[in-house]
Amino acid sequence: MGVVGNGWRGSRDDVDQRHEFSQCDGDGAMILKVARLGHPLLRRRAKAVPMALVARPEFQRFLDDLVETMHEYDGVGLAAPQVHVSLQVAVIEVQRNPRYPKAPPVPLTMVLNPRLRPASRRQALDWEGCLSIPDLRGQVPRWRSVIVDGLDRRGRPLRLRASDFFARVLQHEWDHLQGRVYLDRMHGLSSLTHLAERARFWAKE
Repeated sequence: MGVVGNGWRGSRDDVDQRHEFSQCDGDGAMILKVARLGHPLLRRRAKAVPMALVARPEFQRFLDDLVETMHEYDGVGLAAPQVHVSLQVAVIEVQRNPRYPKAPPVPLTMVLNPRLRPASRRQALDWEGCLSIPDLRGQVPRWRSVIVDGLDRRGRPLRLRASDFFARVLQHEWDHLQGRVYLDRMHGLSSLTHLAERARFWAKE
């Protein structure tokens, strides 16, 4: 059995047995270890969260740990497989984020077992990064608007209608739950760049 967050125990299929925690703040919230590209869990389709698990205090604390980890690394979204937990859970929040200083604010959003579909016929090309692929950015086509149906943190039905940056982040995190990363969505790798070189050579774009 693997221990996740503040004591939730997942099955061997759900949790990487080498999962470790890097820090713990004064309130007991865990900063979870982020899986990097190459870890098998990032290429595995995550399992649906069982309803019986949602109300458990350990799972609720895991959701808080996921948010805390996103904040610690200045992410705008984080999916459970990125912290070695193969369950369909994602969190999103954008509030004056230094990695995306021009991004519009998005309130804290948690979604379990999401189903995503396009709500527009057009796609937009824009830059994306990923905490599991550090120090790189690439241009990725995404639907301009989407509709996501799922559950909130209490297991209640949830529907999200999002456009522009919020829609992009939802699609990025949904991909993680399907075992994909943004590199898979790029038309080619010619725009893939380190952050320092992007600032030097791509700034006008």
